[in-house]
Amino acid sequence: MHAATAYGLVLLTILLTVYGQFAIKWQVLASPPMPADLHGRAMHLFHLFTSPLVVSALAAAVVASATWMLAMTRLPLSHAHPMTALTFVLVVFGSNVLFSEPITTPKVIGLTLIVIGIIVGAQG
Repeated sequence: MHAATAYGLVLLTILLTVYGQFAIKWQVLASPPMPADLHGRAMHLFHLFTSPLVVSALAAAVVASATWMLAMTRLPLSHAHPMTALTFVLVVFGSNVLFSEPITTPKVIGLTLIVIGIIVGAQG
């Protein structure tokens, strides 16, 4: 496997992880509120876990794990893992676009620090 393929697998891992976050958020938004009683909560969670969107998010997590394992055959963990922090950046901007969640100044500062950390951490 070429290094470019390994980096592609890291990117796929990131995208699948972000998809899972969005899919779960979409399902939770489409669901009724959490019931107050224990049985109602258990049934609510059962329905969430068995919804096609959440099942697809769980499947994405399994595939992301597989792509990560393949990437780890070629890349050092200490080099590749900092790149997974891009999930934070993609989730913040994606949640703004998809769910109208605000991007505040503290979030921008935090994301900037994360990106700097990714750049520094990926230097070798």
